[in-house]
Amino acid sequence: MLVIKGLNTHYGASHILQGVDLEVPDGRIIALLGRNGVGKSTTLRTVMGLVPPSGGSIELGGINIAGWRPHQVARAGVAYVPEGRLIFPDLTVIENIKVAERVPARAWPLPRLLALFPSLRERARNRGANLSGGEQQMLAIARALVSDPKVLLLDEPSQGLAPLVVRELAGVIRKLRDENVTILLVEQNMKLAEAVADELHVMVKGRMVYGATPERFRAEEQEIRSRYLTV
Repeated sequence: MLVIKGLNTHYGASHILQGVDLEVPDGRIIALLGRNGVGKSTTLRTVMGLVPPSGGSIELGGINIAGWRPHQVARAGVAYVPEGRLIFPDLTVIENIKVAERVPARAWPLPRLLALFPSLRERARNRGANLSGGEQQMLAIARALVSDPKVLLLDEPSQGLAPLVVRELAGVIRKLRDENVTILLVEQNMKLAEAVADELHVMVKGRMVYGATPERFRAEEQEIRSRYLTV
């Protein structure tokens, strides 16, 4: 579904992504791990059109969307849950979701979303600012799903959440996988990534250096952690 080939991205004179290759098959969850500042979030932002690529291709269903504007990428079927959630604090839960619904949702209409996120159903009339961090994260995911995306980009969804909430989040992501949602997940929490991903990839200084199934990753975790993931 999503195939990234030779992707390069610059911030001014800084060469952030350096020939990134990554494939996200239909209905699979691919996790991207790495230290802070190696280019993980930039990968998502480049796919979404928020940062222009300086080379390479981003194919969605065989169509190269590299360099498209964010609204064009969204209409093509990519939804983005940014780091920090960025929900609308003065809108209610329902309003936050509906603002992203361009046409009536078919795969993820509002009743289905509220069934997936019971806490949001209970707080449907609450403003975004009055939700907990975990509820805000669930709301950000619901807002992305209402567009019926072909690919969902999740950037550090566990950031700042308590362990119990992270477990709840993992359960939601597993349910999305069961519903054949295609996800590219950027995450610092290796345990969460291991628990939900079909493949785990590691990025170092804008390059992909490792990829494996969760089983192989667990067997090699100590070495991979010491080589690529610890400071």
